Amino acid sequence: MTFRFKLAPDNTNFDFLGWRKITFTISILLVLGSIALTLTRGLNFGVDFSGGTLIEIGLPTIPDLNGMRSDLHALDLGAVSLQEFGDPKNLMLRMGQQPGGPEGQAVAVDRIKAKLSEKFGAVDYRRVEYVGPQVGQELIQTGLLAMFLSILGVLIYVASRFEWQFGVACVMAVIRDASVTVGFFALTRWEFDLATMGAVLLVAGYSLNDTIVVFDRIRENLRKYRKMEIKELFNLSINQTLSRSLMTSFTTLLALSSLAIFGGEVIRGFTCALIVGIVAGTFSSIFVATGPLLLLKVRRHDGEGAAAPATV
Repeated sequence: MTFRFKLAPDNTNFDFLGWRKITFTISILLVLGSIALTLTRGLNFGVDFSGGTLIEIGLPTIPDLNGMRSDLHALDLGAVSLQEFGDPKNLMLRMGQQPGGPEGQAVAVDRIKAKLSEKFGAVDYRRVEYVGPQVGQELIQTGLLAMFLSILGVLIYVASRFEWQFGVACVMAVIRDASVTVGFFALTRWEFDLATMGAVLLVAGYSLNDTIVVFDRIRENLRKYRKMEIKELFNLSINQTLSRSLMTSFTTLLALSSLAIFGGEVIRGFTCALIVGIVAGTFSSIFVATGPLLLLKVRRHDGEGAAAPATV
């Protein structure tokens, strides 16, 4: 006898679209809340975007991080963050912009090196990188451009593969999921860097993939069930792909949870962005993405390929 683990039973018949007004309201509130948080509180940009200095070091002994933070704070250089990665002796120091431009940054780095040498003796400096504010601003602009081009590519691809209504619905879902992920970082004030930006783009791709599976089943059922009411057909399609969507998200979250627990501080932002985005993306592909198709009047094709409006 074989045992098959399932998160959704066979032949589920849940009325997902019956909840569309509630889920749309929740989604709108989440997006508006995310935008409001981002505009009012802002994002805690990392050195990649805000500019500053990144120092990667190897210490001869395992350090007391709280003591190190106190010692570095006493240097009056602003916020200096410490992150372990891999071995507890390996640390990443991030320091913000200092007065005086590159010369001021160099003086601050020398003061940090002197303090570390005083405390630990021989310190292995593996990397010292300075990111100017102009470079950080260019990275922000490039990241926003990448997001815009991604959304535009989604619209063109889905509209060409399906119908334009499907493309619009996909873009709405992708924007929602990306907004919620960014809003989460505005709420928690966790550091937002290039890795996190990459995670937001990955979230958009994951959400799109999950939504495309549902839309592909809708397209098949539109041809198969020509007399079925369109709302019932949409619910049928979501229920048919429900087990696949939940299992895919569940197994992905298992791997990401392991990274969040054991991966350390360096990839925490990246991992948490993916976790939040995948949860939001799974919700949108099941409850949100299909709803706009009802409003946009998806057309049902007859046997000769001519389009006929779907009856709602």
